[in-house]
Amino acid sequence: MMYQAGLVLEGGGMKGIYTAGILDFFLDKGIDFSSVYGVSAGACHMCSFLSKQRGRALDVNVDYLDCRRYCSVESLLTTGDVFNVNTCYSLIPDYLHPYDHEAFERYTGKAYAVATNIKTGLPEYLRLRDMRKDIVKVRASASLPLVSRNVKIGNKLYLDGGISDAIPLKKSIMDGNLKNVVIMTKEEGYVRKPSSYMELVKLRYLNYPKVYELMRDRHINYNETLEYIERQKECGLAFVIRPKKFSEVGRIEKDKQKLLALYEEGYQDAADCYEELMVYLER
Repeated sequence: MMYQAGLVLEGGGMKGIYTAGILDFFLDKGIDFSSVYGVSAGACHMCSFLSKQRGRALDVNVDYLDCRRYCSVESLLTTGDVFNVNTCYSLIPDYLHPYDHEAFERYTGKAYAVATNIKTGLPEYLRLRDMRKDIVKVRASASLPLVSRNVKIGNKLYLDGGISDAIPLKKSIMDGNLKNVVIMTKEEGYVRKPSSYMELVKLRYLNYPKVYELMRDRHINYNETLEYIERQKECGLAFVIRPKKFSEVGRIEKDKQKLLALYEEGYQDAADCYEELMVYLER
């Protein structure tokens, strides 16, 4: 069942496995959305959700933890990307865990990967139409500052969408979605604090001062976004699913059991609020 509603997916590195659990629950229940906005890890998991490949996002996250060519310091030092680009965006989707392009093309809604234009400092909502070509947009959305290369699309350079619009609920509402399901990866009560590595950011992005400004003010903008989400939740424009407790899963996590536990937590949280969610979507 496709609902005329927005689905907004926050990033969070490998904490995004929580989102994968929720999305698999949605697949089990046949829940679909007319618009989906994915940020960073949220954009990655969005792809498997839209191709209806249940379990694929989980498998991709846990099957290659010990592979140096998946996510490693070696990859960072030799390629400039901690998540190896060839492995993540070619080898896995084309050969190891093949992506179902035909299923994605049957999706009749609109899907966007959110990326940050590092020259303007503004978020851009990159429409996904053909994943054979548009996977670079997902890569741009998920390219973490300091541990990823800038991603060039056309004549523009991009980085992680999370530094300019971490939870794009406002964009979804502006696009006309009066019902929105927001999946967050930070626990209830979370408050973002200032970054501790700003001098490194300033040096790395000397030619792109907007990146420094965004990172410097990221905690302010993120916490204001949390307040905005709460206001929209109160007036019925947002239904929020988020972890109830702090997770020890890091942004770059190697412990498979921790990842599996967080995935199961996401699946169970979605199951627990299923009836309430159906009332919200169907009213």
